[in-house]
Amino acid sequence: MTSVRVAAILLLPLLLALGGCASLLPAATSDASSSFQSFKQAKAAFERIEPLKTPASALKLIGFDTEGIQNVRLIPYPDLVSRLAPNASIAMADLDPGIRDCIQARMACIAYEFHFARESRERKGNFMLDFLNFKRTTWVRSWRFDALVVVSGGVVLFRNFGGEPDNERIEHQVNPLGPLQSGGESLAGQMLR
Repeated sequence: MTSVRVAAILLLPLLLALGGCASLLPAATSDASSSFQSFKQAKAAFERIEPLKTPASALKLIGFDTEGIQNVRLIPYPDLVSRLAPNASIAMADLDPGIRDCIQARMACIAYEFHFARESRERKGNFMLDFLNFKRTTWVRSWRFDALVVVSGGVVLFRNFGGEPDNERIEHQVNPLGPLQSGGESLAGQMLR
C-alpha cells in the first residue's frame, strides 16, 4: 500500500467523525456599540431621559455619550427641523413643547442620533458539507436600537426612539459543485471581461 492510500484510510474515519461535529463550525458577533447588551436594556436606559428635565451632562451616565461613542451622529439644524416639523401647515402650538423650544432656539439646538446594534451569526448543520462548501446554513440573530436626542441650553428638549427589538433569520447556501463552485464563478467572471 502506498503512503497516500494509508493516509486516506486513516483520515477517512476522522473525517466521518467530524461530519457530525457542528461545534467546529464558525460563529461570529458584530457589535455597533458596547454600551448595551440588548434592545430591552437600551430602551430601559433611554426611558430614563426625561424631556425638559434631564441635563445634557447626564446623558453619558445613562449610556448615551455624545462624545465618546463612535455610533453617534450630529444632525445639522436644517435637517433636524425637516425631521421634527416636516409639514409647514402644522401650527407651532400643535408641536411637542420640546420641538417648539428647539425650533425657537435655532442653531443653539443640537440633535444626536444614536445607533446601537448587535448581530450574531452561527453556522449550523453538517461540518463536512459546510467545510467542503456544499451546504451552509447560518442562523442570524440581531437587534437594533436608534435614538434621537435633542438638546439646547444644556437640557434635553425632546427624545424619540425606534429600531428592531428581535430579528432572526436563517440563511441557506447550496453549492452543487462544493469547493469548485467559487472557482467556477471566478473563471466565468474572468471570461466575461
